[in-house]
Amino acid sequence: MVKKIILTMLLLASSVMAAELHWAKNYQAGMAEAMKENKPVLFIVSSTHCKYCLLLDKTTLHDPKVIQALNRDFIAIRSWADKGDYIPEAIAQHTPGLPGIWFLFPDGTPMYRPLLGYMKEGPFLNALGIVKNAFDKQQSKKVKK
Repeated sequence: MVKKIILTMLLLASSVMAAELHWAKNYQAGMAEAMKENKPVLFIVSSTHCKYCLLLDKTTLHDPKVIQALNRDFIAIRSWADKGDYIPEAIAQHTPGLPGIWFLFPDGTPMYRPLLGYMKEGPFLNALGIVKNAFDKQQSKKVKK
C-alpha cells in the first residue's frame, strides 16, 4: 500500500514538473544552451504592461502541448523590455510591437521576421512545427557539406 502511495505521488510530481515551461535564465545563458544543444531559440520580447503579452503568457504558453513542444525542441528565452532585460539591438530595432515572437538560430541569427501579438495555441503549435522542420532541414544541409 505504501509503495502505491509513493508511486502515485512521484507520478503526480513528475506531471506537475513537466507542465512548466523551461525558460533560460537570460539571453546569454539561453543562447549558450542553444549552441550546446543545437536547438532553435524561441525569443519573446514582452512588457509587463502589455495586455497581449500577458494573455500569451496566461493561455498559449501554459498549454501542455505548447510546453511539451518547446521544452523538447527549443530553447525558450523571454526578455522584458520594461525591466531592462537584454535585447539584442538588431532585434529591438525590428520589433515594432509586443509581444515580439522571434525564432533564432543558435548563433542568434533570426530565422524569420517576428510574429507580433497574441497567438492562440493551435496557430502557435503550427508555427513551432514549421520552425522545427526548417531548422532540421538547415542542419541536415550543414551535415551534407
